[in-house]
Amino acid sequence: MWEKSKTQLIKLASLLGDDGFLALLHFCEKLIAKILSACLVIVIFVSLIDLMKYLYTDLFGQQPIGFFGTTLIEIFGLFLNILIAMELLENITGYLKKNVIQVELVIVTSIIAVARKIIIFDFNKYGEMQLAALVAATVGLSGSYWLLKQVSDRRQQNHD
Repeated sequence: MWEKSKTQLIKLASLLGDDGFLALLHFCEKLIAKILSACLVIVIFVSLIDLMKYLYTDLFGQQPIGFFGTTLIEIFGLFLNILIAMELLENITGYLKKNVIQVELVIVTSIIAVARKIIIFDFNKYGEMQLAALVAATVGLSGSYWLLKQVSDRRQQNHD
């Protein structure tokens, strides 16, 4: 009895050590990333079905048939929502493959999200300050992406 308890205590102590604890954290991170990706796939499929239903209703539910009842900007917003979700899924997949967060993918996803917001921007609902904030976000993200590419290109040249 004592030997079995002693063995279990040793296993527990190894988990509480730095290496064991880090291994446990790594396992939890991977598990969470897998659950997030599964949930995101469900969200993407539901959004895609919702988009198809919306397009069908908009095209064939109003007169004259074959013309959109809503603006293209609203429809593009729905498409971009799905594209952003797919980019998020790519971020999670990249993390699962390489075990690191790919900063370039995160910046590109952010640029797409801000671009979506600019495309569907309602000038009647929002003011100049909100538009200026979107412009500042666009400039900052674009500058970050450019800087990241410059550093990446220099590293690539040094390795060649």
